[in-house]
Amino acid sequence: MAHIKGFGGRGGFGGRPALVVIDMTLGFTDPQSPLACDLEGPISEIRKLLGAARRAEIPIVFTTVAYRESDKLTAAAFIDKVPALLTLQAGTRWAEIEPRISPKETEPVLNKLFASGFFGTGLSSLLTAAGVDTLIITGASTSGCVRATAVDALQYGFRPVVPSEAVGDRNPDAHEANLYDIDAKYGDVVPVRDTLDYLQGVGTSRVP
Repeated sequence: MAHIKGFGGRGGFGGRPALVVIDMTLGFTDPQSPLACDLEGPISEIRKLLGAARRAEIPIVFTTVAYRESDKLTAAAFIDKVPALLTLQAGTRWAEIEPRISPKETEPVLNKLFASGFFGTGLSSLLTAAGVDTLIITGASTSGCVRATAVDALQYGFRPVVPSEAVGDRNPDAHEANLYDIDAKYGDVVPVRDTLDYLQGVGTSRVP
C-alpha cells in the first residue's frame, strides 16, 4: 500500500503472538441474518491461521456479541445507532461461533457489547498474563470491530497485525479504506501467507 510520507511504517511481528478471531458468529456469517457479511473467503483463511496457531501453541481468543436483557441499557446508544444488533440475543444461534472455525474448549470466547474486542472484556489482562506482544487480528467487520480492536491493541501496547484476506466487510470500499488506515496508522496489514510463515517460525522455535 502506498502511504503519505511519514505514515505506513512497519511495526513488525514481535516474539510472542496471540490470535484473536473477532465476531465470526452465525449472526455475521449466516446469509439469513440481517447483520450478515460475505465472509466465505475469510472463513477459509482463518481456518488456516487457526491450524498454524494451534501447532505453534500460541494463545487463541474468540469474541462474540450477545445481548442479555440486562445488557440493553448498557449498550443503548450502540443499539439505537444499529437496531439490527438486537438480533444478537444471548442464548440464540446468532451468538454462536461459526461451526467451521469453532473454538476448542481451551480457547476463550469473550462476550462484548461494543465494537472493540478490548472494551469491557478481559482481553488485555489475558494477553498480558500470557506475555503476548503481538496480536494477530482476524474476523469481521474490517471497518467496525476489526478496526476498533486494532486501534485498542496499539493503545494497550500490543503490535497489531491484520492478515488482509482473513478479515471481511459488507462494503468492499469500506474494507479497502480501513485496511489502508490500519496499515498507515495503527498496525501492519500483511498477507495471510506471511502470517503463516511467521507462525511456523514461532512453532519451530518452541521445539526443544
